[in-house]
Amino acid sequence: MQDDLLRREQDFHDQWASTIDIDGIRVKDYFEACTAPENRFILRQLGDVRGKYLLDLGCGAGENSVYFAQLGARCMATDYSSGMVEVATQLAARNGVQVEGKVINAMAIDFPDNTFDIVYASNLLHHIPDPKLTLHEMHRVLKPGGKACFWDPLKHNPVINVYRKMATEVRTADETPLDINLVNYIRSLYSQTHYDTFWIASLWIFLQFYLIEKVNPNEERYWKKIIVEQARLEKTYLNLERLDRVLKKLPWMKRMAWNVAVVATK
Repeated sequence: MQDDLLRREQDFHDQWASTIDIDGIRVKDYFEACTAPENRFILRQLGDVRGKYLLDLGCGAGENSVYFAQLGARCMATDYSSGMVEVATQLAARNGVQVEGKVINAMAIDFPDNTFDIVYASNLLHHIPDPKLTLHEMHRVLKPGGKACFWDPLKHNPVINVYRKMATEVRTADETPLDINLVNYIRSLYSQTHYDTFWIASLWIFLQFYLIEKVNPNEERYWKKIIVEQARLEKTYLNLERLDRVLKKLPWMKRMAWNVAVVATK
C-alpha cells in the first residue's frame, strides 16, 4: 500500500516537472517576497549559511537549493521524483550556481549519520505516509548542532480545507496536512525548537482569488500565485499579516493557520 502511494506521488510530480517553465522561476521571491512568511521566518532562524552542507529534502523545482547556493551553501537537491531533481539541477545551471542532485526516499535518506549542517524541507511532510519517520531521518543525517527546518500545511482551518476539496487537480489525493501537535514530537527529538504559524486572516487572499477574481483552483495553484503576484498583493497581505500577529496571541489561534514553519537544532 505504501509503495502504491509513493508511486502515485512520484508519477504526479514527474508529470508536474514536465510542465515547469524554468525560465519563469524567480528564485528570490520564494524566500524574500512579502507573501513568503514561512521562509522569511526560517532564514531569520538559520542565520549565515555560507559554507554549510545543506540537504534540500523534497526539492521540487529547486528554488530552495538554488537560493541557498546563492547564499554560499553547498546544496544537495533531492526528491523522490527524478523529474523534479532534473528541473532543480537545470534551474541551478540557469542561475549560475552548482547544485548536486539525487533521487531520495525521505523515509530512508541515503546518506550516513551526521552528514549535513542543515536539512531543509518545504511542503514535504504532508506528502509522507509517516512524517515522524522522516523527522527521525532528518535528525539522523544532521551533524550535532545542525538544524532541521521545514514548513508545511496544517489540517485545522476550515477555509483552507474547503480549498483542498476544490483543488483536486493540482495536489495529490494522498497528501495529509499536519496536526500542530507534531511540534511537541519535534521538541522531543531536538535540543531546541522554534516554530510559528502563518496565514489566518490573510487567507482572505484565497477567498479573493476564488470569489472576486474567479480564479479556478484547478487551473492555477493559489499557493504559487501568491508568490508570483506578490507585488500586486503586498498592501493587502501586509495589513492582514499585522492582524494575524494579533490573532496568534489568542488561545488556540495558532492552530488555525494554514502553514507551520519549524527550525529545530540537534
